Amino acid sequence: MQELTHYINGAHVKGQSGRFADVMNPATGEVQARVPLANGEELAEAVEAAKAAQVGWAATNPQRRARVLMKFVDLLNRDMKKLAEALSREHGKTLPDAAGDVQRGLEVVEYCIGAPQMLKGEFTDAAGPGIDMYSMRQPLGVTAGITPFNFPAMIPMWMFAPAIACGNAFILKPSERDPSVPLMLAELMEEAGLPKGVLQVVNGDKEAVDAILYHPEIQSIGFVGSTPIAEYIYGTGCSQGKRVQCFGGAKNHMIVMPDADMDQAADALVGAGYGAAGERCMAISVAVPVGDKTADRLIEKLVPRIEKLKVGPYTAGDDVDYGPVVTAAAKANIERLVQTGIDQGAKLVVDGRDFKLQGYENGYFVGAHLFDHATPDMDIYKTEIFGPVLTTVRAQTYEEALKLAMDHEYGNGTAIFTRDGDTARDFANRVNVGMVGINVPIPVPLAYHTFGGWKKSVFGDLNQHGPDAFKFYTRTKTVTSRWPSGIKDGGEFSIPVME
Repeated sequence: MQELTHYINGAHVKGQSGRFADVMNPATGEVQARVPLANGEELAEAVEAAKAAQVGWAATNPQRRARVLMKFVDLLNRDMKKLAEALSREHGKTLPDAAGDVQRGLEVVEYCIGAPQMLKGEFTDAAGPGIDMYSMRQPLGVTAGITPFNFPAMIPMWMFAPAIACGNAFILKPSERDPSVPLMLAELMEEAGLPKGVLQVVNGDKEAVDAILYHPEIQSIGFVGSTPIAEYIYGTGCSQGKRVQCFGGAKNHMIVMPDADMDQAADALVGAGYGAAGERCMAISVAVPVGDKTADRLIEKLVPRIEKLKVGPYTAGDDVDYGPVVTAAAKANIERLVQTGIDQGAKLVVDGRDFKLQGYENGYFVGAHLFDHATPDMDIYKTEIFGPVLTTVRAQTYEEALKLAMDHEYGNGTAIFTRDGDTARDFANRVNVGMVGINVPIPVPLAYHTFGGWKKSVFGDLNQHGPDAFKFYTRTKTVTSRWPSGIKDGGEFSIPVME
């Protein structure tokens, strides 16, 4: 049995709490490793090392910090296959999807190489008689991130790359379900030249999370996960005086207009709904065709595509469409919600309940499901299922379809498929959702834009990556400077004004 470690101050450190979690192989249902769960003392040890290392790192000029990230990109490309294989083994993703997980994180690292430009302040010459005024962006100090199981490479890099580029130290608390890749990333960052202690990995559960929330030296926290936990972390972190950004759940709608290319829409829905077994916060989980004829045409196109999906372990080849879900509990929850949809009156058009994969009967594989005639009061519509389940809610008009997306409590992503520019522009302008796709099913912005939803999908006022990341991981200091040409007698007791 492999025993994983923490990564503290440049070294692999065995857990001291005596508590461990099993790391499963989702394809077989077997325990393949165990990971230590840190207590408050172990987290405090990492914070002390981070605090000591951050001073020198902040004093390193931004260009030299960027060079570390440049080397890190080279190392990510060198070890891409190794990282993807480790990720697939613990998460269950197909190898191409796992490589995509790493690649989308790598792209944010590439953007952060531009830190010298992003960290420039502002300057006003002669703001008053002999007075200059300028601003500086300075690092926060010790920062932390709590990341989810579904993107164990991408989301950690979305957090630690800008934090470190800005001169902060960063403590990563990854998901205990798939912790190996985060540990590998920390090793690669130090191979790239990052000083020991600037990036550390502390594995754990709620005890480690609470230690992060209440540690006075930690200045900011990033989180991605479920909405209830996002609310808890945001509320608690803010009450402790920390800067916090939390990203929660999603229920992403895709509106299909009568004029849409139905083959294109069906292909998009299958990829966006069932890729990664639906375990994506940007997965399309609700299809909203406008008009019964549109719905009938769409269902007719979807069924054969869904029935042809190849489900299997990552070792079965690159033509596997999706693998298992991450845990037995996740599988059971998906199956429970599917049964709830049937009980509440939705029509199960594609039934994946009896799916079994020969030789992998103990794995956490879930067959593809397609519901039609669902309604907004049903649990399968209200709840983020996080599995290979696509729910169709029929709308009779464009306004009704738009209202569905706007009335849902989540506002992470949405899409519309249409050939009409007026409809697309109206949808993009009016919908109260943070990321919008027009004939694009998964509208994840590229690294130089920002990622973030609205409503109960986000807590905090700044998004991930792009320019917002450099705002989140720095404080602005404004300096007013005067160099008098001679000594002046007496003081001034009224408030200064421009003359």
